[in-house]
Amino acid sequence: MEAVQELIPLAKEMMAQKSGRKLVKLYVLGSVLALLGVVLGLVETLCSPFTAASSQQDQEAAAAELQAARERKALESRALLEKGKLLEAALCSRALSNRQHAS
Repeated sequence: MEAVQELIPLAKEMMAQKSGRKLVKLYVLGSVLALLGVVLGLVETLCSPFTAASSQQDQEAAAAELQAARERKALESRALLEKGKLLEAALCSRALSNRQHAS
């Protein structure tokens, strides 16, 4: 707040010294931008706990989705393994039956 109170007298002093209007406008613009940056920083600081909570929820959702994908892959691999065992058993029984007839 102290800096804001100093801005107005400084601008008046610069105008009294007949400084170029462009210089005064540039100084005022810089001051306004600095003040805007401070305000945005405060807003970001106040809102950061809420965004951290939402990002944590996003991470938990992503972890749950990853776990579900792993479970689906495990079920698919088990199903393929069982199908392969059934196919192998069928081929073995067919091969044994061929040998019995051949001998």
